[in-house]
Amino acid sequence: MPADAAGSETVAVDAQRLTSTVADIFTAVGIATADAQVVAADLEGIASHGVMLVPMYIERINKGSVSRRSAGEVVSDRGGAIVIDAGNALGQLTARQAVKLAVARAREIGLAAVGVRNSFHFGTAGRYARMMAEHNCVGIVLSNTRPLMPPPGGAEALVGNNPIAVALPSAGEFPVEADMALSATAMGKIRLAAAAGQRIPEDWAIDSQGRPTTDPAAAINGMLLPAAGPKGFGLAFVIDLLCGGLSDGAVGADVRPLYGEPAEPYRCAHFFLAIHAGHFPVGEQFAERVRDQARRVSKSKRGPGVDRVYAPGELVWATRQASGGVCRLDLRTLGSLIKTATRVGLPDFQEGLLETRGA
Repeated sequence: MPADAAGSETVAVDAQRLTSTVADIFTAVGIATADAQVVAADLEGIASHGVMLVPMYIERINKGSVSRRSAGEVVSDRGGAIVIDAGNALGQLTARQAVKLAVARAREIGLAAVGVRNSFHFGTAGRYARMMAEHNCVGIVLSNTRPLMPPPGGAEALVGNNPIAVALPSAGEFPVEADMALSATAMGKIRLAAAAGQRIPEDWAIDSQGRPTTDPAAAINGMLLPAAGPKGFGLAFVIDLLCGGLSDGAVGADVRPLYGEPAEPYRCAHFFLAIHAGHFPVGEQFAERVRDQARRVSKSKRGPGVDRVYAPGELVWATRQASGGVCRLDLRTLGSLIKTATRVGLPDFQEGLLETRGA
């Protein structure tokens, strides 16, 4: 079998078949068919945010900390400020609910913010920012997580590696976006390294005593380091309060560990801001300006030995375009999917998943 860049063996799986078979796992535990397709489609993709999480999702659904409901409840609506109580529903579902509300209200009055409390993991923030950008809105999406990072010089985790994503409407061929967690790396990548038996760079994390470490197990039991030191910590701190504070949801340690007690709700919070370009004098031309600026970056002068320069969002788009509709799963992730499917009563999962392989 082929090996990925990190050296772990992988198997090529048709992306549509992966989505379909993963959706079957969710329907087997009582998630509505349409909802299961939405969640499965979102989980197909980036390994650190995607299908490797399915076993944890299913365990939480079975233990009751994740609800089978399709949408949250709008508990406050004051024009441009809306709050949804997700009721521990799957984050992909309530995020789409929030995006729809934010875009509709922004189209009407110019901009709108939607806070979502008592929520669950929703995948990558950039997906929802792009959804808003497709409707001529600047889309800004934030989320908080359980505390994972200390302040610079500290040895106590006080804020999460809270992601921020900004997507701009663009007349170009690829989405223009910035999507990042505020830690030096995502915890999911450290878990992948642990699963593969690999070391990690020493600037990714510290152990529980505040010492730099290259051991992924020590990092998982320790703390992530913020990106750019005090800058990353400061942004993560304010994002925590924009998400959980404004929505009257959980902040800090009130957000529980994603891989913690499966019967205990995660309780993260999200924040969605849509700014409709049509309410500004530039109007529809904003998307053209975004395209032109992105092209300037793509066509800019390259340094020695550099084949290509990418504008924000372009590399992710180019990588996905080049995938040919094929996902590569490492063998450990594939095995965990098969075991999970068997537990929920789908003994033919492996046969269905691998029936049609990519090249």
